[in-house]
Amino acid sequence: MLTRIEAADEGAQALPPVRITDLIDRYIEVHVPHLAKVSAADQRSMMERLIAPAWGKMLVAEVSAYDVKLLLTKIADGHERPSKAKPKNRVRKLQGAKPTPVRANPVGEVVRKMFAYAAKWGWRDDNPAMGFLRRMETPRERFLSQEEIPRLAAALDAADDMRAAYVILLCVLTGARVGEVRQAKFEGFNLERPTWTKPATTTKQRRVHRVPISDEAATIVRLRRQNVFPDCPWHFPGDTLGQPVQEVRRFWRRIQADAGIEDVRIHDLRHTFASLLVSGGASLEMIGKLLGHSQMQTTQRYAHLMDTPLRAGVNAVASAFTPKPRLVHSADPTSATPLSQSRRKRSSASVS
Repeated sequence: MLTRIEAADEGAQALPPVRITDLIDRYIEVHVPHLAKVSAADQRSMMERLIAPAWGKMLVAEVSAYDVKLLLTKIADGHERPSKAKPKNRVRKLQGAKPTPVRANPVGEVVRKMFAYAAKWGWRDDNPAMGFLRRMETPRERFLSQEEIPRLAAALDAADDMRAAYVILLCVLTGARVGEVRQAKFEGFNLERPTWTKPATTTKQRRVHRVPISDEAATIVRLRRQNVFPDCPWHFPGDTLGQPVQEVRRFWRRIQADAGIEDVRIHDLRHTFASLLVSGGASLEMIGKLLGHSQMQTTQRYAHLMDTPLRAGVNAVASAFTPKPRLVHSADPTSATPLSQSRRKRSSASVS
């Protein structure tokens, strides 16, 4: 009869000698094609730059929960910037390690999913990434102020590249992600209503998202239609024939400098859109629908912005029940209240 240890060793030897590189290739083949384009590219980057260098030569059955912990801890601690061995920029060369706890969490999810497939395919008996330690994530909250919004509008209006300027402006007016705007097609816009129907292939949730748009956004659509070839399907055609515009980051850096908003990302324009909706009295449910959130908890990050209109409401209630102060002229004895007259009499008696 085999002992428990011997049985465990025999079971481990029965597992196929599949390496992590093989698991990565199979995962990319089976799972990644079902993801949105941006998510697919991001997961490929995780596997090529983070997972494969650490575990590439290991067998799938060898990776332990401790190995998962070490990898995610290393990612969360960050790495020296830049990753190039000989950076050209001296300032970038002097940069130290930058903690990236937010990056560790999605890598952990990818590892967990990969080993779930490995167990399904019989390549190992358990999932070492199940229940991995999640790092605390603090959502970035950066909104354009009332002083910054006009500066951004002026910088966009004075820009030389109006194609890129309209991409940014549509992000502001619709709250859409920059990828959704870049890949927008004329067929998705109904200017009679007016509405914008985003196809599932361009949205993060992989669902069709239909939203109303403002008259200003509809005007941009009409202007773009006049500035592209009649048979062009793209709202913002790129430099490559048959493709939408691919890059607006360089243009955005110039706009950041011109508007004096260097710390504002393009994605922060989406947060600004939500904050303006809140100030206009929109509910969280309405904001979630306009932004295309599939889960209400995602929209809850804007709940604290509703404090101002709520505070105005409770102050109105308090004002209705607060007694109005009465003006008292102390120089006129006849205008004094009965309480003050009695105090004056007691005061005179004590002096005498």
